[in-house]
Amino acid sequence: MPLHIAYGDPSALSGRCEVAAVRTTRPEETAYEPGALIPAGLWRPMTEPDIKAVTAPRGTIDSTLVEIVRPSYRQGLPLEDLPQPLGDPDAVHLGQALAKPGMTTTTDNYEDGRLIGLHLDNWDKLRFADKHTGRRRLCFNLGPGTRYIILGGIDAQAVCRAVHPDDHVHRYPHTQDYRDYVASGRPIRIIRIRLAPGEGYVAPTEYLLHDGSTEAQDQPSAAAFWLGHWPRGILPSLI
Repeated sequence: MPLHIAYGDPSALSGRCEVAAVRTTRPEETAYEPGALIPAGLWRPMTEPDIKAVTAPRGTIDSTLVEIVRPSYRQGLPLEDLPQPLGDPDAVHLGQALAKPGMTTTTDNYEDGRLIGLHLDNWDKLRFADKHTGRRRLCFNLGPGTRYIILGGIDAQAVCRAVHPDDHVHRYPHTQDYRDYVASGRPIRIIRIRLAPGEGYVAPTEYLLHDGSTEAQDQPSAAAFWLGHWPRGILPSLI
């Protein structure tokens, strides 16, 4: 299934979201891995067709849904315990990451320090048929600055099927599938969602192209992350 966002108020959704396209990095953009995907050009406001495209139809399964939330956290409590009341006793704390201000995308390759661009997570190592059942990622923006989550509009199964039409059922969908998809001339629409300090998201980062961003922000942003199987609506929605 493509990108679907849970919301109750269309104006609240469009008020924190913008839309752009994706491009492949150029050779002179040496901060990035060769072939990495990044936002292309200017971000534009969300339109009614954009809102309709991300509206979850009846029956959308929780594991493929994006939620914009305010995590319940009281100062002084151990941060790693934040998801304990959320319904998955096996949720995993992935740690924290600090993003400098002004970063178009934030995730780097720990082996060489180059940015990987928009990518697909693979913590659960799921094959094509099961890719939509992976754990969702919970993010909590610790601040002090605002950050974004960027999400691709087409899911990993659709991209894998398009790039490998003859043997996709035997594959493990991967970031490279998205890179090949764009390199072949096929477009991907992306949405970035603004997250102030104290706000967060629950998103299927095993299933959708994504990365963090602090573009045009003048303060760094630290974020904490967890993986788990959480039901829709377990945290208060901001939209």
